[in-house]
Order: sequence, then C-alpha cells, then structure tokens
Amino acid sequence: MNATKATLFCIILFVATFLQAQTTPGLLPLIQNPQGRHFMSLDGKWNYILDPMNNGLSANGYFKEPHVDNKTTFKEYDFSTSPTLNVPGDWNTQNATLLNYEGSMWLKKAFLFHPQSGMRYFIYFGAVNYRAIVYLNGEKIGEHIGGFTPFNVDATSQLKEGENSLIVWVNDTRQADGVPTLKYDWFNYGGITRKVRLLEEPATFIENYKIQLQKKSLHHVAGYVQLNGTTPSQAVTVSIPELKLVRTFTTDAKGYVAVNLNLPAKQLILWSPQTPKLYEVTIATKDDTVKDDIGFRSIETQGRDILLNGKPVFLKGISIHDEAAYRNGRIFSASESKILLTWAKELGCNYVRLAHYPHNEDMVRTAEKMGIMVWEEVPNYWDIEWNNPETYANSLNQVSEMISRDQNRANVIIWSMANETPQTPARNRFLSNLVDYTHTHDNTRLVSMAMLRGDKSHNLLSVNDSMANKVDVISFNEYVGWYEGDNSRIDQVSWQIDYNKPLIISEFGAGAVAGLHGSPTERWTEEYQAEFYRKTLKMIDERMPKIAGMSPWILKDFRSPLRVLPHIQDGFNRKGLISDQGQKKEAFYVLQAWYKHK
Repeated sequence: MNATKATLFCIILFVATFLQAQTTPGLLPLIQNPQGRHFMSLDGKWNYILDPMNNGLSANGYFKEPHVDNKTTFKEYDFSTSPTLNVPGDWNTQNATLLNYEGSMWLKKAFLFHPQSGMRYFIYFGAVNYRAIVYLNGEKIGEHIGGFTPFNVDATSQLKEGENSLIVWVNDTRQADGVPTLKYDWFNYGGITRKVRLLEEPATFIENYKIQLQKKSLHHVAGYVQLNGTTPSQAVTVSIPELKLVRTFTTDAKGYVAVNLNLPAKQLILWSPQTPKLYEVTIATKDDTVKDDIGFRSIETQGRDILLNGKPVFLKGISIHDEAAYRNGRIFSASESKILLTWAKELGCNYVRLAHYPHNEDMVRTAEKMGIMVWEEVPNYWDIEWNNPETYANSLNQVSEMISRDQNRANVIIWSMANETPQTPARNRFLSNLVDYTHTHDNTRLVSMAMLRGDKSHNLLSVNDSMANKVDVISFNEYVGWYEGDNSRIDQVSWQIDYNKPLIISEFGAGAVAGLHGSPTERWTEEYQAEFYRKTLKMIDERMPKIAGMSPWILKDFRSPLRVLPHIQDGFNRKGLISDQGQKKEAFYVLQAWYKHK
C-alpha cells in the first residue's frame, strides 16, 4: 500500500472511532471502581425470553411490555410468567437445552427504587456477551458491543419512583466483523455474564482516576482525576492515611486535574509477589468520595530483563481462561476466581496470562491481593477484519475499557494486543495503532502480543514479526512436540531470537486426558504430556536464549467447540495441567518442580 492509501486508511480509522463514540446512545466514559461507590445490586433472578428471530426488536417490541388483559387486547409474550436465569451468569450452563444456543435473548429485572432529587444514576454492566441494548421502563437508554469489557449507561431520566423495569436484549451471534471473529478456540458463553449495579452519584462526581507511580520512579505518583458533571472546576483531595499524605488539587473547566505526589520512600512498601501491599487511597470532592485499595510498583525493561521495582523478575506463569472449575461455565464470583488462582499459586506461579480477553474484575483484584502479576489481553484472535474501520473501532473501544477499568491495579504489568495473528500490512497498521494508543494512555505498563514463530530453518527456530519493533516484550507461542512432530522433535531443535528485548513464551503445551495412562510416546496420556513438559523445560534451560518468563497452555481444561475427538476431547481443550473437574495431571508436578528451583 502506498503512503497516500495508508494515510487515508488511518483517517478512516480515526473517523470510525470518533463516530462510534458519538453515535452509540448512552455509551459513556467508563465509571471506574463501581464496588467502591454507592450502589444497588441488580444481580439475582432475571426473567428471560428466547428470541432467535429478533421479533422483539420491532418498534413495539418486547421492551415496551404493555400491560394488557390478553382477552380484549393481547400480546404474545409475558416476562412475568417466563422462566428465570441467574445474573450474573451465562445461559448455556444454567439450562441444558441452551448449551449450544447462539442468538438473541431478552432478560428482565423488575426492581423497586426511590430516586433522590439532585442525584444521578447509572447502570453498570461488568460484561454482556456480545451485543447489548438496554431499555429502562420501555425506553432505550444505551447499547454496547464487546463481550468482555464493562460499560455504563445513564439511567437518571428514566428511573421512576416505585417499580422499575430493566430489560436487556442480548445477542451472542458470532460476527465476521466482530472482535473476536467467527472462529476461536473457546466457548461462546452468552448472557449477562458479570455483575450489574445501579450506581448513585451526585450531580458532579469522580468518574475516573489514575493513582500510579510515574514510569521509572519508585516513589513519585503521576496520575489524574476526572470529574463528570455540571461543576467541573472544584477542589479534589487525594489522601493515603497510612502514609500520612494529603494533597488538594483543583480541576480545570473540563473536570480534569493532573495528580502529582511524592510518596515517602522510606515508609513506602512497594507491591510485589512477595509483598502484595495495597494502600487505602481516598479521592474526595465536596460532594463525592471514592475509596480504592491501590498498590505502587514500577515495571520496565532492560535488554532481555523485565524489571519489577528496578530488579529483574522471572515470570513463572500459567495461562488461564475465564471459566469456572468443576461446573465449566463463565466465572461470576470472586470465590470461583480464587480457586483457579490458588491452583496457580500451588503450581509456583507469580504471574498469570489471562487469555484471550479481559477477565472479570474480581479475577484481577483477587490476583492482586494474592501477589500474582497479570497479563491482560483483548480478543484480536487469529484473523479478524484488519481492513474494516468498524472492527478497528470495536477493538480500540475494548482496549480503552480494559485500560480504564484496571489502570490502578498494581499487578497488571502487560497489556496484550493480540494472539497468533498472521502478518499482513493491514494487520500491522491495525495493531500498530492500538500499540500507539496504549502507550499514550498508559506508559506505566508493558505492551506485548502473542506472536507466531518465524523460523530460520527447519531445526533453527526463531521469531520474526514486524510488530517486534512496536512492542516492549517479544512474546510467542510454540507447540513443538504437539502440533509439530511428537516429543522426539523437541530434542532436535535449537533457537536463535535476535531481538534485544525480554522474551516470554506465551504458550506451549500438549493435551492429556486426566486418568488416561500409557507410554510417554502415546498421545493424550498423562505420561506423554509430562514427557512433553520435561523435554520442553530442558530445551528452555539448554537450547533457548534467555527468557524473561512463560505462561504454558493452560491451567485447566476448558470448553471448546473446535475440540471434537470422541472419548478424548468431547468438546474440551485438554491441554490443562488440571482437568475441568480439578484432577491434577502428572505434568502439573513436573512444572511445579521446575518453578520451585527457578
């Protein structure tokens, strides 16, 4: 593509992004830290109606919900007598008949409320997969695209005294122009999969903030506070009681103020896996107060090292999907997140790759308290419509919402832009723009992506990706011994990777059925998987350039419609070190022993 066409494409991407922000009704800047605010939970039983033909989207659709006697006047639906589902929760695993349903569903929550004069109200959704249109008392108040990031809609003008009716149209049909696109290696759980809260805020409130250490500093905070409302210019106080620090700032005419704080270096305990220290931080105006538990740490690179708080750290990791142990549905509680993270800690991990999309906020916050570093990712997975401006705008919005939600989490050290994407000029432009956006909006973390290999010869393996000059960390997936030859192939290869940047093996792994035993040369047995790990770890020790960390694939077996081998896969990816029912395979202990001495 020549320079003129490339410039035109960038302009189109910008316009598409701008138009999406301007034309999506009710889609507002994300309100950060909903659990630290005044809210009413809207979780619980919601009535639902299946609508595979989208009949309810007509002008007088299901969201209007007129009250009729169904004798002299009728309607052909009734939420009040319809079945219920738990929210948060996916519909697939709550009702066996819905396991493989993809399409539209209407969900309704009736609730009593008493709005207070002068207050503003927002409905905050942790995530809805994949498209959502939100109606309150018969009127549309917002919509959202993207199945793994939060959004909030303004409900102030539509809330009423007494009983209110919240209805959400949800559609999880895979789209060719979607992010992710039509084909991916995990289960498409539909529904309102994360918590729903009704937030109560004053006329001018604290919308967003960043209180994190400045890049390359171990004691200086360089952040901001953003207000939303009719009185944007006012005093904002930031305090950290444990450090006896109180500072007051004044926002500008747009409600924004830069926050600069010098933390007492001698008293400050930096966040790390060994000392996952969090400080209570209070941000207050005359009308609003938000509290958050925030840790302070520095993350940067030096040659092939990743430096945590100025010192090299090796990322002893594992990849994880946002799927619950035992019941194999979308995770919707902190306790289910903790089960997986506890297994990761038992394995010896100080780090997890949350693949291949932003996980629930409880997962990130629980990991932070447990001293586990985190890689977060948006689902630019395999191949998407790289030349489509709307697809780019969708991806950019997911990046923005991911950063906005978790920019104060000390354990989040890597933002990942993609996984296993084939190299093309269009893909390079798409991802380069995302990397530039991410570096601009958060330069305190590292940016990476899981790349494919680019070998020098049959037995000399390497990475050769044109995005390598854009990212901070070179990450790559490799499956020598599984998709490429058998275990003997691992002994035949060596590596040469020329980039002077930290290297992370973002994936490697082999499948095994828990309890299936046999020869180390017999695929799908625990012995084969264990031998794969022994040989791969020896290869890392002896024939691979220095790496800064790794996140083998994967902690737990997970659902995937791509995996159809009868009596072996049965709809599950079996590369887990632990089965979907919690059985630890032999390879778990092989990796555990290696991490113990690393």
